[in-house]
Order: sequence, then structure tokens, then C-alpha cells
Amino acid sequence: MKPLLMAIVGVLALAGCADAPEPDGFAGLADAGPTDTGVPFLQPRPGDRITLPADLGPHPQHRIEWWYLTANLRTDDGQPLGLQWTQFRQALQPRRSSDPVPDPQRWPRHSAWMAHAAVSFKGQHRFAERLARGDLGQAGAQAEPFRVWLDHWELAATGVPGQWRLTVAQPAADDAPPWRFELTLSVAGEPVRHGQQGFSAKSASGEGSMYFSLVDIRIDGTVTLGERRLAVSGQGWFDREWSSQFLKAGQQGWDWFALHLDSGDKLMAFQLRDEDGGFRAGTWIPAHGTPVALTGEDLTLEALAHRGAVPIRWRLRVPDKGVALEVSAPPGDYLNRGLYPYWESPVSVSGSHAGEGYMELTGYLDR
Repeated sequence: MKPLLMAIVGVLALAGCADAPEPDGFAGLADAGPTDTGVPFLQPRPGDRITLPADLGPHPQHRIEWWYLTANLRTDDGQPLGLQWTQFRQALQPRRSSDPVPDPQRWPRHSAWMAHAAVSFKGQHRFAERLARGDLGQAGAQAEPFRVWLDHWELAATGVPGQWRLTVAQPAADDAPPWRFELTLSVAGEPVRHGQQGFSAKSASGEGSMYFSLVDIRIDGTVTLGERRLAVSGQGWFDREWSSQFLKAGQQGWDWFALHLDSGDKLMAFQLRDEDGGFRAGTWIPAHGTPVALTGEDLTLEALAHRGAVPIRWRLRVPDKGVALEVSAPPGDYLNRGLYPYWESPVSVSGSHAGEGYMELTGYLDR
């Protein structure tokens, strides 16, 4: 679940699109009909299926998609460190996957890209944002060998089966020192297909996306903050999602949680807020067994405490699974202050289960 719908407005401007939509209009970007090229945007529907490794690559006939990693890590002396990397693609013009890639010399305007990265350590939150025009070589994605990049930020397969490498480097800016991370991801387990075999509904009327996660990822590497180089290790959660329509008009934002529980079970839950109470769904991922799709009747989410306008402590319940959790952000300010500000923080889990994870909260702050 990503804040692409609002933030990409700025990317459209970067890409030279004079008629970039206003945020409210973008939420209702539902028309998947023919464009002036005669190629329609495709909209995921129940019954669509996820195919790997092909769906790790881009979907040029869909409007929006993202690749997203969060990580709960620890330094050698046991201090927690949170990390986020996300790359977004916005189609400005649909193109069939079988169509030729546009000639870069013609300065194509088929897509725009945006990447986010953040490191959270000892109450300090470092965030960076990068923007790029697509089809020029500056940014892109491919399925085989897997690679997603924007400038020198890159997530890519190493050639070792099940192993990826993530590299992000942010130079010094104003009074902020440089920071970087170089991580090796060891991916295990089967992909978790959310919703109906990968179709994840986002409203009662059927809008949705294709959505899967890799939830068993061992991470090792280094994080450098200024002149301090930290060896880190821990676990990660990788999301892959694409659609041509996401928020309905009237939906105000979303609350998303990805939790690793000490029992070995995992839980993804989200809600999209509106004046009528919103839409909730999720996936229960047992340590042993088959993932179970959760509907709004299966889970509840309740904000318990706020830091300013942002709810930073939640009660999350899945009664049929014996789950009654409190999910809390650590002290600090975890706003990603990009084109569209949103909250992205590591969380601790207590209650019926202990654990850790990440939460993302959008729509609580003005742009």
C-alpha cells in the first residue's frame, strides 16, 4: 500500500505532463478505456492471476505500480534500525508488454518514476526522494534478471538463486550528512498472494489491485550514517502491487500494517478510510500452513494514541486467530516529507503475540 496517487502528481509535472490531475481527481482515476493511442489501460479483476517471475517486472499497460521493501534490522550491539525502500512507476501512456520499447532519442513520455528511501535509527528518521522520466535509461525495471533502478539506487538479483542486492546512497544536503545502505537479501518461502489469488479488493464495489508479498527475507549488510558505519542484520517484507485504479473518490487515505510475530506467524492488514467507516482487509500468514484472506468482518483496527495528527498506537484484532495486538511506533518523527507527506515507521507488537513490523499511514497531513 503506497502513497503514489497523490505524490505522483509531482512526477507527472517533472515528466512534462501539462494536464497533471489534481489529487482529488487522481483518487478517482478509474477509466480503463481506450486512450488516444488505441491501447487501453488494463484494470485487475477477480480471476486474474499472478505469474512469477514475470510479474516482478513492469506492467506498462497498467497506470500505477510499485516495488516496496521494509526491514526490521539490528546493529551488532542489538540496537533496532528500521529501513524502507520503494520505487513507483506511473504510466502516462499505456503500452502493451509485447510492444517495442520507445526509442530514447525521441524523448518518450510513456512513464514517470519515483523512488523513496528512509533509515530510522535512535529516534532519527532520514528520508530521501528521487524522480525520473521513464524510457531514457535513468530508471526502469525488468523481470529477468530481476532489477529495479533509479539513478544509482538499485534492487537487483545477484546471480545467486534467491539472493538480491539493495544499494541506496544519499549525498549530504544542507546540514544533513550523507547516508547509504548496502544490503544482501536472501529470499525464502513462497510468495503470498493477497485477496483472491492475488486480486486485492480496495472497496466494497470491487476496485482493486494485483498484490503479492515475499515475507521470509533474511537481510545482512551495512548502513552508513555520516561517518558511522553499522553492520546490520534482520528480516524484511517485500510488496509488489499494480493497478489502473486504486482509491475511490471520497477515500481519504489508508493505514497499512505488515507484522512479523514471534510465533512465526505473520499478518498484513489495511484499511482505506472514508466517511462511512472505510474498507478493511488483510492476510493471516501462519508459520505452517496456507495463508488465509481476511475480510472486514474478520479484523478490527482502532487508533489508541496520536502524535500530532498521526495515530501512532493501534489495537488490531483478528478474533478467529486469537490475535489481539497493540502496535506502537517508537519515539520520534517518521514523516516522509516528499511530494506527498506520509508516515512510515517501524513498530513493536505486544498483546496476544509479540513481534515487530512496519506501518504506513497516509491522508492525515496536508500536502
